[in-house]
Amino acid sequence: MLSIFCMPDHTHILVGLTPDISISDLARDLKAGSSKFINDNNWIIGKFNWQEGFGAFSYSRSQIDIVIKYISNQEEHHKKKTFKEEYLDFLKKFEVEYNEKYLFEWIE
Repeated sequence: MLSIFCMPDHTHILVGLTPDISISDLARDLKAGSSKFINDNNWIIGKFNWQEGFGAFSYSRSQIDIVIKYISNQEEHHKKKTFKEEYLDFLKKFEVEYNEKYLFEWIE
């Protein structure tokens, strides 16, 4: 893990992956392990669950320092742009096809 920052409604994680692990397996394992840890330690009232989906974007090695700085600066960044705005911008930037009716059902 190279960088992580948690906001109330999302988490940014920068990791380096080897070809023998899929992004979906990594997301599943991170969610399962962190959910178990949070629930075992009673960090919240009730049961903690992650949302069903996730987003993953790739960057070249030359961009690592820029991405780490971006992740570390989330609180300041989200004073200017909401998580939803940011996520939609990423989908457009990386030319990811999506149907907005499946995104952000819980965000008004």
